[in-house]
Parts: sequence; structure tokens; C-alpha cells
Amino acid sequence: MADIVMTDDGISFDGASLERGPLGGAETAFISMAVALARRGHNVTVKNKCPSAMEKDGVLWSPLDGGIPERCDLYIANRSDKLLFCVREAKQAIFWLHNPAQYLLKFRYLWKLWRRRPIIIFSGNYHANSYPKWCPDGGRKIIPYGISEEFRSVAPQKYAPPPRAIFTSNPQRGLSWLLDVWHCQIHSKMPEAELHIYSGAATYGTHGARRAAQMQPILDKAASLRGSNIFLHDPVPKQDLVQVLSQSRVLVYRGDPGETFCLAVGEAQAAGIPAVVKDIGCVAERIVQGCTGFVEKTDAEFAKATLNLLKDDALWQRQNGAALETQRQWGWDDAALSFEKLIP
Repeated sequence: MADIVMTDDGISFDGASLERGPLGGAETAFISMAVALARRGHNVTVKNKCPSAMEKDGVLWSPLDGGIPERCDLYIANRSDKLLFCVREAKQAIFWLHNPAQYLLKFRYLWKLWRRRPIIIFSGNYHANSYPKWCPDGGRKIIPYGISEEFRSVAPQKYAPPPRAIFTSNPQRGLSWLLDVWHCQIHSKMPEAELHIYSGAATYGTHGARRAAQMQPILDKAASLRGSNIFLHDPVPKQDLVQVLSQSRVLVYRGDPGETFCLAVGEAQAAGIPAVVKDIGCVAERIVQGCTGFVEKTDAEFAKATLNLLKDDALWQRQNGAALETQRQWGWDDAALSFEKLIP
């Protein structure tokens, strides 16, 4: 049993946030890791911008401004360079990154990494390659996000769902492009197919509120295309997203250079939902090409692959079975074990 301290200075959230409503990928990962480490028998303390102290699922949460322990066995600084020098007497410090690391290539960040020399955690090869080899570290590890049990335990479906595609990501990550492709290249060839969008600012807390004005024109565009069988919904909590995915036939998503794992695709795949993406950012790492979905280069190829999955029951059943067999092997307990192995 080890003493583990985790810190975050981003948006306000706590151990119950996943139950209350939608939440972004980095926050979901942080909560899930804390719970998984506690489940493995460790003493886990979280210091972040939670509104008040609480104990949830074996994790002790309290506000960051209330003081941070001076020592522990493992210290996990989550994404912020401002947190690197907290818990100076930790036996091992980890810097857990969630965004592409190019932003660190400035002296105001590099000197902190040279001085503290934490082990830097990346979520995949695309992510790791964003941090050049000459940059300082105390070691580098690729530890993918886990997939929550509710997605990994979705029961196999006996029959293919109706022709219903789904989008569950940030509207600023290619939704406007997807609307054009759907309207011009998919709806015209298969007018009975539906595209359901679960997206909005609520997923991103205070950061989302600040970006709501930028998101709204994209969401308004989606709402205006009801005639193309495009349906706009508010984002939903994880427990409701499982049901939504189970009613869907294919997840469609372009990908984004600023994304380093893409839980939206990972969760859909674990639930047995084939995905069609473009080779942008990290999303190709989430799919077994031609087996659990398609990674396409052009808009026309993207539309064709989507149409094939919407029309062809046999193709869908093959990819659904392959996704259930291969894409639900890695959960948060597995990711937590990888973190645990870094404890001296």
C-alpha cells in the first residue's frame, strides 16, 4: 500500500462529477485513475478545485488551496506545470499529460522539467511523438487511458441496429465538417439514415462556458439540418451514453490534431460500435483498420465507409464482433497497475 497524491488545477470537479453529468476526457481519466488506484489498496489523496472536501470510492478529495501534503510515495501532477514542485519530498513524481506536448517547448516550461525531472506519461504514440527526444524528463511512459467497465460490459447485440450514426465529441472538433459530409454525401444516398449528435459546452465545465459562444454557431448549424435527419441532443452522463451507443450503428468522427487519446472512440469501440474516422491526430490508434472500423483519407472515402456500415448488416456484425473481442481488454485497473509499477 502506497500513499499517492494527485493534483489538478483545471476546472472544478470532484469524485461525484461523472455521476452528475457529462465530463471531458482528461477529467474523466483523472477521476477514473484515482478510483482505480484506491481500489488497488492505495491511500489516494486528490487536491484540486473541488468545491468542498469529500470521500468518494475510497479517494479523499479536498480543495487545492487548503494545503498539499509534503511527502508521499507517488505524486501525480496532472497536466499543469504550476503543480510540478508540489510535494517536493515525493519518492517519485509523475507529470501526466493530456494535450500534445509542443506547448512545453518554451523555456518557462522546460526549466521546470529540467529541475524536477518527473516521469512523463503519454497516452499513445502520437502523443509521445509530440515531445522531442532532446527535451528533459525523468523517464517517459506510454500508458493509455482505461475504458470504464460500463462500456466494456455492454452485451452483444443479436441484430444490427437501425441506420443511426452518432457523434459524441466537442463540436469544435470537426462537427461542422461532418455536417457538410453528411448532408452532401450521405443523406443524399441514404435519406432514411439518421445522425444523432450529443455535444455541447456542458461537458467542459467553466472552460466550456467560456467557449460556448464559439460552439453555438456549429450547434445552430446542426439544428438547422433536421431535414437531413440530423438530430441535436445535449451531452449526457456516462451511464446514459452507454444506452445511447447501444442504439447506434456507427460512430463518425473526423479526429483532431489537439487530441491525444479520444475516449469517445475508445468507449464506442469497447461497446462494440464500429467507428469511421480520418487519419488525423490520435484516432487511428483507437481502431483496428478494416476490422473494428475504418480510417479514411478523403471525404469521399469517409462517406462511403459510413454508408457501407449503415447499409450492410453482415459487415456491421463482423465489425461489432471484432470490436467486442479486441477493444475492451484494457480497463482502468490495467492503467492503474502501470502507474503503480512506477512507485519506487
